[in-house]
Amino acid sequence: MKILTVCGMGFGSSMMLKMTIEKILKEKGIKADVETADFTTASSTYADIIFTNEEFARQLNDGKVKVVSIKNIADANEVRAGLESVL
Repeated sequence: MKILTVCGMGFGSSMMLKMTIEKILKEKGIKADVETADFTTASSTYADIIFTNEEFARQLNDGKVKVVSIKNIADANEVRAGLESVL
């Protein structure tokens, strides 16, 4: 499974999401490849699941990949709930 975390530049909030998702996956014993990307790169990068903010989620949701919109990237419970909704 490949998970992509997306933000405007690809190394700020997406990196925070990546670290949180990796921690949750480790707790659950699930193996996945989690990568970060900027918005432009994300639109042409393969992923099974994309985590991003609401604005980017609307633009990246093409019906081919699961897109999870996160309002507060610092809220691990919100990220956990989003991840569990697509697993």
